[in-house]
Amino acid sequence: MIANLVLNSRKVSIDLSQPLDISIPLISSVKNVNAWYVPEPKIEPVTFDGWTASVKEGASINFNNIFFNPHAHGTHTETAGHITEKVHSINKNLKRFFFLAEVVTVAPEKRDEDLVISKKQLRFALGNKKREAIVIRTLPNTKEKLSRQYSNTNPPYLLEEAAIYLRQKGIKHLLIDLPSVDKERDEGELLAHHAFWDIHGKIRLDATITEFIYVPNKVKDGPYLLNLQIAPFENDASPSKPVLYKIELD
Repeated sequence: MIANLVLNSRKVSIDLSQPLDISIPLISSVKNVNAWYVPEPKIEPVTFDGWTASVKEGASINFNNIFFNPHAHGTHTETAGHITEKVHSINKNLKRFFFLAEVVTVAPEKRDEDLVISKKQLRFALGNKKREAIVIRTLPNTKEKLSRQYSNTNPPYLLEEAAIYLRQKGIKHLLIDLPSVDKERDEGELLAHHAFWDIHGKIRLDATITEFIYVPNKVKDGPYLLNLQIAPFENDASPSKPVLYKIELD
């Protein structure tokens, strides 16, 4: 199915039959991707008075409870409410779901004991392009990202200067294949989160950060239509399903 759209005042054609899902599915297993020192997610049938809500166990239905943390257990999208005293809901503040995005690939740079993404790298990747969203794929890019256990591994992160650059360039939606845009242990500073949402200025409640994506190598760098799907949770963050559609721009 081909859809003709006007995107940022440009007429583009999108093949809706060719979605590129860049989310990580949640599974009930220790092999589920994980961070932030919490146990693996659980999906298990309801039990009541000796009855188990599983067709395999003789019930007429499958009726499961799901226990998980959106920040720790897979692809999720968060608002500034993640770091503010008032919990701003993702469901109330994300009002649009389609955006012009740029996929970029970055090899984090060594800085002391850390691997970081700098302003210089993102400025080189974006150039003069005007985008609403950026999708950052880090190198090396292997399928291990689908099940990696990140706790106590000091993953790569964005420098504060990089987050400021993205905000000043007008990027509203930041997607990255890491558990956080910030350093794992930073004494609660969360510099990139604060800078991207402009917490100490005019707070950007319509801006989002999506973490724990996975961009397969078959997805080339360049412009895409991003469909940012969330579950309607009244919470600072929700599990999400970002989907890309290839487009051609002049």
